[in-house]
Amino acid sequence: MHSFPNFNGKFHIFRQKRKVFLVSVRHRRTDAFLNKEFCEKQNFFSFSDIDFERKGRIMKFTSAEATPAPHVPPGVPRLTGAAKEDIPMYRIQTMNKISPVGLNRFPSELYEVGDAVQDPQGILVRSAKLLDLEFNPGLLAIARAGVGVNNIPLDRCAAAGIPVFSTPGANANAVKELVICAMLMGSRDIPGAIRWVREQAASGVDVSTVVEKGKSAFIGPELYKKTLGIIGLGAIGSIVANTAISLGMDVYGYDPFLSVDTALRLDRHVHVVKDINDLYKRSDYITMHIHYTEKTAHMIDASAIAAMKRGVRVINLARGEIVDDEAMLTALDTGMVAAYITDFPNNRLLTAPHVIAMPHLGASTPESEQNCAAMAVDVLRDYLENGNIRSSVNLPEMTMDRSGVQRLCVLHKNVPGMLANITSLFGRDGVNVENLSNKSRGDYAYTMVDLGSRVGDNVIEDVRRTANVIRVRSLEW
Repeated sequence: MHSFPNFNGKFHIFRQKRKVFLVSVRHRRTDAFLNKEFCEKQNFFSFSDIDFERKGRIMKFTSAEATPAPHVPPGVPRLTGAAKEDIPMYRIQTMNKISPVGLNRFPSELYEVGDAVQDPQGILVRSAKLLDLEFNPGLLAIARAGVGVNNIPLDRCAAAGIPVFSTPGANANAVKELVICAMLMGSRDIPGAIRWVREQAASGVDVSTVVEKGKSAFIGPELYKKTLGIIGLGAIGSIVANTAISLGMDVYGYDPFLSVDTALRLDRHVHVVKDINDLYKRSDYITMHIHYTEKTAHMIDASAIAAMKRGVRVINLARGEIVDDEAMLTALDTGMVAAYITDFPNNRLLTAPHVIAMPHLGASTPESEQNCAAMAVDVLRDYLENGNIRSSVNLPEMTMDRSGVQRLCVLHKNVPGMLANITSLFGRDGVNVENLSNKSRGDYAYTMVDLGSRVGDNVIEDVRRTANVIRVRSLEW
C-alpha cells in the first residue's frame, strides 16, 4: 500500500485483485477503478491520467469505467467519477459518549461518525435530551443505546417517519444484579450499617467495642422463602424472576403485554397474575421493569400502596416518575413501606429515612454499555442499509430477507387501501413484485416491497405523492 499527501488530507492506494482502491484517510471514503486507469511502474502508480478536482468534501476523478456500486439510498453523499461510480456515505451523529465496541461496528468506508457530524441520517444517543431538538429533514432514524426513551420525542418522530430504536435486553444482566443488590440493601439496611461503622470511628470510639451492640439496629429478613412481585416481565423482568427463583424466593409477575417468547423463557415456577392486586397483596418485595408513559406515570400511588402487604420493600430501577414520591414518603412514615430503593434520587426523597437512593447505576457496567452500543449500531445499520425495523418503540417492527434488485420502504398512515394504492403503481409500469411485507402499529404502518426490476424516479415520486404516505426510501443491490 502506498500513501500520498493531498491538500484534503492523505490518500492510501492499495491493490486488491483486478481493482485499485483510493482511500481518503481523513474522510474515510473509498473509490475503486479498473487497473487500466493506472500504470504500474516498479511497484508505484502513475497518476498522469487522473484529474483531481475538489468539490466541497467530495473528490472527483476521471475514469472511463467503474465497478458496480452498493445500493445508495436517497440523500446519502457519494463519491462520483465520470462513470458515475457511487459509494454511499452515511452520516451518524453521536449525542453522548458511545462505547467504541459499538462504534467500531460501523464500516469506516460507509459511515462518517462523530459528535460534530452535520445533517445526519442517523443519531446515536444515550441520555441526551432530544425533546426540543429540531431534526434535520434528512434524519432517517434514532438509536438509543439503552432502554428508556423518555428523552426522545416519540410521537413527533413517528409522524415524521423516523423510527426510534432501543436496546432491550442489552443491559438486562446489569440491572438484574442491581435488583438483587437492592433487595439485600433494603432488607438489612447495609448502606446505613456501613455509615454507622464509619461514624463510630470518626467519633473516636473503638469500633470493636460497640459493633456487637450496634448491629441490632440493622437486623433484617433474608430473601429465602420470601415473595417477590415483578411488574413487567420483559427482557429485564424475566431474568430477575428466574434469578429470584434460584435464590429460593416465591415469584409473582404481572405483565398484560407478556409475549410468547418471554413466557417461554420464564421459569415454570413463576406465578403470572392477571390482576396486579394479586401481586400487591402477596409480595414482600416489589420491583418494576416497565417503560415510563402517560399510563404508567405515578402507577405506584397511594391506592396502589394501600393494596400492598404492610412492611413491603419497593424497588424502582425503571423510571422515577412511575412512583408518586409524596405517596411513598407518607407510606414510609407510617411503616406501610419498610424501605424504598430507587435509582432516581431527588432532594425531597433524600430528606426521608428508609430511602436508599443511587445515582442511576442500573446499566452502569462496562459490559452493559458495550452491549447497548453494539445493539444500537446493529439495529441502526440494519434499517439504513436494508430497511429492516427491529426493536423500535414508535413504529411497526418488520424484517424481510433481500430479494429482487430494488427495495422500496414506505412508511405511511395505517388506513385502508394503502397496499392497493402502492402496488398498483408498479403494475402500471409492468414491474413484478418479488416480495412484500406490511405491518401496522397504532396509527402508522410500514410496507417493504422488493421489485424484480428497477423502477424509475417517476414511480418512486408517485409513491411519495400518494395520500397518507409519510416517507419513501429506495434501496438497490
